[in-house]
Amino acid sequence: MPKIENTPVLETERLILRRFTPADGEAVYRLYSDKEVNRFLPWFPLESREEAEKCLREFYLESYEKPCGYRYAVCLRAEDTPIGYVHVSGGESRDLGYALRREHWGQGIAAEAGRAVLARLSEAGYPYVTATHDILNPASGAVMRKMGMTYRYSYREQWQPKDIPVTFRMYQINLDGQEDRVYKQYWEQYPVHFVEDLAGESPPSAGDGSR
Repeated sequence: MPKIENTPVLETERLILRRFTPADGEAVYRLYSDKEVNRFLPWFPLESREEAEKCLREFYLESYEKPCGYRYAVCLRAEDTPIGYVHVSGGESRDLGYALRREHWGQGIAAEAGRAVLARLSEAGYPYVTATHDILNPASGAVMRKMGMTYRYSYREQWQPKDIPVTFRMYQINLDGQEDRVYKQYWEQYPVHFVEDLAGESPPSAGDGSR
């Protein structure tokens, strides 16, 4: 894993991507308590502001004390309140995840934020990045394609902690030019795996809110 600065500030035409701060508890609550935003994400919606403060402290603020990482608050340039997030995991998958408040879906914001993070990862020497989405959430796949990622394969797992069977589509972008590389851990880990023909898939009309 390349050694990288922990969540450096990034700017795009419409956005500022920065670290979450102790003042962002209400923004975290709005994001993580919305049932629709978190429908396809691997955790249950938060039920209280106390849970949001704990999430903010343990998942974000404490992570910034580590030497490297990417856990961004997505903010509109006109204001300094987080409307979403972009994360990149520190594991071998280099998994990219994102979510936005519902009122900002369908505006290309998730893809704009994701492209900025991918550009920074490329500068930092990341060889590749992956992302997955539930097949019932095709809008997320559209966001991945807008970021320049391409579909590689699908697999089925019993998703925890929700304990439900989910079929995921795995997307990948190779930032070092080795286009034949495919991250195969999910393929090897889960017995039900296959490659779908998505050539005729129409771009979904749903928003780009979450994975």
